[in-house]
Amino acid sequence: MFEAFESRRFAVDGAEIHARVGGQGAPLLLLHGHPQTHAMWHRVVPQLAQRFRIVAMDLRGYGDSSRPAPDDAHAMHGKRAMARDAVDVMAQLGHPRFAVCAHDRGARVAHRLALDHPQAVSRLLLLDIAPTLAMYEGTTDAFARAYWHWFTLIQPAPLPERMIGHDPVFYLRSVMGRRHAGLAAFDAAALAEYERCIALPGSVASICEDYRASATIDLDHDRADRAARRGIEAPLRVLWAEHGAVGRCFDVLALWRAVARDVSGRAVPCGHYIAEELPELLLAEMNDFLKD
Repeated sequence: MFEAFESRRFAVDGAEIHARVGGQGAPLLLLHGHPQTHAMWHRVVPQLAQRFRIVAMDLRGYGDSSRPAPDDAHAMHGKRAMARDAVDVMAQLGHPRFAVCAHDRGARVAHRLALDHPQAVSRLLLLDIAPTLAMYEGTTDAFARAYWHWFTLIQPAPLPERMIGHDPVFYLRSVMGRRHAGLAAFDAAALAEYERCIALPGSVASICEDYRASATIDLDHDRADRAARRGIEAPLRVLWAEHGAVGRCFDVLALWRAVARDVSGRAVPCGHYIAEELPELLLAEMNDFLKD
């Protein structure tokens, strides 16, 4: 995977970020979701690298990026800190403005990135999420059952750390394997990479802190934006899984149109892991949306 891509490390505020960098053209930042790493983009980067300068980043706490120590406010794993990481990495590469494609947790980082650093984001493509605040406020029985990990991981330490840390690979396979396509959707090398990284020291604590931040400090930031009527200025496209919980439980386009100025999107015929289940469809969407 990622042949001809360079592996780079970047010192940022409070963390060290790992990314794969390659390709030629306009800069495009790729952000992964939980419990994955930058490797989730492996089926689309060969074609994207023909048109874009790709930066496939591991979020702090994931992949081969560093694991910051937990803090009482969960700020070190908040989306504001992760968004700042992305801006710093892109600036160090000479890209003050760039397009973003992001999935799952990475898409929540990208949402915060577009709000905190509007001058940096030219276009934004988000995969299988609705806005975090809207999802918490609109939680139903069906959503809580499908996204049980949202409510498990936010419990105070050390309960979820001990539960998951006993067998983190089992946890990863359970979360990913219960989705629509099961584990058959994943390339063996990619799955092995996800398993390697979740077993690294500090991974489980960082994952829990990521989710705790989403239920605390991240919601504070979202509420402040709502009160100030701040929205996403960049053109936004959202794709969500026809066979996923987000589309079943929420009116995805309506929720994004409440927080963004220029929104398009649709459901796509797959499960949660769009980049790995339907890479050709995602490439077509990216080529269409990012053509400007």
